[in-house]
Amino acid sequence: MHSNILEIEDLHVHFPIHIGTVRAVENVTMTIPQGDVMGLVGESGCGKSTLGFSILRLLRPPGEFAGGQIRYHGRDILQMNTKEVLDLRGKRIAMIFQDPLTSLNPLFRVGDQFVEAIQTHENGVSKKEALQRAAATLERLGIAPDRLQEYPHQMSGGMRQRIMIGMALVLNPDLLIADEPTTSLDVIVEAQFLDLLNELRKQFNLTILLISHNLGIVAQMADRITVMYGGRVVESGGAAAVFAEPRHPYTQGLLASIPNIKLDQPQLRTMPGAPPDLVHPPPGCVFHPRCAYVEGICREQIPPAFKVGDHLTACWRYG
Repeated sequence: MHSNILEIEDLHVHFPIHIGTVRAVENVTMTIPQGDVMGLVGESGCGKSTLGFSILRLLRPPGEFAGGQIRYHGRDILQMNTKEVLDLRGKRIAMIFQDPLTSLNPLFRVGDQFVEAIQTHENGVSKKEALQRAAATLERLGIAPDRLQEYPHQMSGGMRQRIMIGMALVLNPDLLIADEPTTSLDVIVEAQFLDLLNELRKQFNLTILLISHNLGIVAQMADRITVMYGGRVVESGGAAAVFAEPRHPYTQGLLASIPNIKLDQPQLRTMPGAPPDLVHPPPGCVFHPRCAYVEGICREQIPPAFKVGDHLTACWRYG
């Protein structure tokens, strides 16, 4: 049995603004077993990236934690002091951001950015030693060490993404958070990136939280899946179970909207409506305004997570 590297329990993340409070993450509970890939999926604006940033306490004002816990190996990250959090970032939990060009500093060579990351977390490491470690990491990714002398703008999108992976792995973290890591890549580079991520997972014994709206990528990579909608978890479980027999209408709608390459598909299927206003979310089930199976209770009461087979679904009509 795997131990859980990360446990999120009843997490609430709010953004007070002049028109009200944006409830970006509400009552989220999730566990990630050691060595697994957890796929976190949902439409844009459903709270996925906010949850990823929350794990590293990277919320920008006016974001605030309104309740809950985020436990890394049993320790609550929200109760750590600033020094402990800074030590955690990069060294224990690393993150690959959505756009590597904006995440890398354009004013410094790639090698200098590796050196800064290493020396920030490890005292007494010389620049020469840090560059040697950076070069060794890049070689494991199939990148020539002389690329350390280049600036980010001199590299392609795929190369910058590999550099970001290298910077994430150079300190040997336990958990890697990948936030929409293939958004800026074409399909060929995307496939190469996913193969690389799978290889690195085995090589470095990584646990990965893969945040994506691309269900095809998640199906290819993930051991477990968590589906978010309107800041809430609506379904979670083993990837095979969720894809084979989705129980929540939102998950069903996401899977049905994947284009089918069969010639007999008359048209693309879509879900009517749009994600909710998180300042004024609908009462009851947050998905009920778009749901084809809505009943009275759905409009009045927030559904709990019902256990169905080997996964959970927050739907009154889960059966």
